[in-house]
Amino acid sequence: MDFVVNWAQTYGKIVRGYTFVNHITVIVTRYKGKIAKYDVCNEIFNEDGTLRKTVFSNVLGNTFIDIAFNAAHAADPAAKLYINDYNLDSVNSKVNGLVALVTSKRTAGIPIHGIGSETRLSAGGGGGVLAALTKLATAADEVAITALNIAGGSSSDYVTVVKACLAVSKCVGITVCGVSDADSWRSGQGTSLFDSNYLPTTAYTAILNTL
Repeated sequence: MDFVVNWAQTYGKIVRGYTFVNHITVIVTRYKGKIAKYDVCNEIFNEDGTLRKTVFSNVLGNTFIDIAFNAAHAADPAAKLYINDYNLDSVNSKVNGLVALVTSKRTAGIPIHGIGSETRLSAGGGGGVLAALTKLATAADEVAITALNIAGGSSSDYVTVVKACLAVSKCVGITVCGVSDADSWRSGQGTSLFDSNYLPTTAYTAILNTL
């Protein structure tokens, strides 16, 4: 972790911290001023928009979210703090539940600045992303696509997602999941912007042309 952060500092790169609920004060204090954004709470929702049952929610209810975000903000007030999840790719029950919770927490003064959508898609699955990002943006200062990969890796699918982010003023960035198909968690599905020989795909070129 130190190596990655130091490398990013040397070359002027932005680091996104992914992800924690525990050891927050220690980690955020260590990298204060060096990591721009953190996914403070990650994948905490069921598909129906309710909170998952975890060691945190079972004991603390949803107040573990308050504790986590307040601790991170106290350790580095300049860092942007996110709640992050997957299957936020259309306006569904999960999106609606997340928006309701974030809106409630922010109204209560909890420093949730952004919502991250992992955007791990099946081929042709990007049609709902624009509407979903638009909905998520109603609840936070910013939104971001945080782990983009698309089965098949078609140019049209990737461009659809990129255009969706560009169309939402609060969408501040896209992070892809992994570098190449050689080390993709979705082995054999051709999801990445670089092939198994680390050569750019047609989707990579299409994204550059879109930007």
